[in-house]
Amino acid sequence: YGIPLWPVWVSCPGCVPSQLLVPLQPSCWLGMRIRVSQPLDLPMPVLSLQLSNTAILHQIRRDQVTDTCRANSVSSRKRRVLTPNDLKHLVVDEDHEMIYCYVPKVACTNWKRVMMVLTGRGKYSDPMEIPANEAHVSSNLKTLNQYSIPEINHRLKNYMKFLFVREPFERLVSAYRNKFTQKYNTSFHKRYGTKIVRRQRKNATQEALRKGDDVKFEEFVAYLIDPHTQREEPFNEHWQTVYSLCHPCHIHYDLIGKYETLEEDSNYILQLAGVGNYLKFPTYAKSTRTTDEMTTEFFQNISSEHQTQLYEVYKLDFLMFNYSVPSYLKLE
Repeated sequence: YGIPLWPVWVSCPGCVPSQLLVPLQPSCWLGMRIRVSQPLDLPMPVLSLQLSNTAILHQIRRDQVTDTCRANSVSSRKRRVLTPNDLKHLVVDEDHEMIYCYVPKVACTNWKRVMMVLTGRGKYSDPMEIPANEAHVSSNLKTLNQYSIPEINHRLKNYMKFLFVREPFERLVSAYRNKFTQKYNTSFHKRYGTKIVRRQRKNATQEALRKGDDVKFEEFVAYLIDPHTQREEPFNEHWQTVYSLCHPCHIHYDLIGKYETLEEDSNYILQLAGVGNYLKFPTYAKSTRTTDEMTTEFFQNISSEHQTQLYEVYKLDFLMFNYSVPSYLKLE
């Protein structure tokens, strides 16, 4: 991946404290299969040359996921084995041996654009030249479910795997705003809006039942926590939990980026991929972006009972990715 190998201290049985171990391959940096060369005798001060702060941060994030999976093994590992259908969110870049699990409403349009540049073999150079709708055309990127089982296993074992996460309720409000308050999203209004109005609104007008284009946030929340909804079909990807989209309890991700540190995490990943010199993550930021303040406002009208039930739905995402319970919640 073109990673500069500066000295790294790796604990190993039989190594004395004055020995420094130098990694042989990038996977050492990613907290995976550690292989070390022969110990080098070096003075103690050199030991301060440890993993970079960023690498340590990603190790902490990985450990948080591992610990949460272990502590919640019943709910986080409902299925012991993944099927190819579970892998349709994992985008594969063969040239740089990377796998990106995309999560809608977490900068996935820009990351798909970047992946199109990386896999395009010169077809594209600037991610922002790629129209947003083109980034979401499924045939433009190859996903892991398109491979055979042996090919899937080989890539999961050997490729650098990463995903990006976001504060769960901020992501949820972002999905609601995008899919239910924009007049152009008629497919979502028809597919989900009409169903939500029919189930959650008393005395709905015929027009509302037919169009489904005026869903209130309170109705959306009531729909999400309704046991009937969860029995009927999986959540749409825009509000599905990250652990259900990317299966972090079954797939060991090397890097977990966060929306809150999007630019630095993204460029760190591109640096590890060996493309950081000529490809930077787009810094373009939307002025309409959903913020913490907006999210607080949306939750003002949600009853404490519904807040508590909604938190239970997204609880594993909160715990797994180290997001604290929002201060505006009134949990029962």
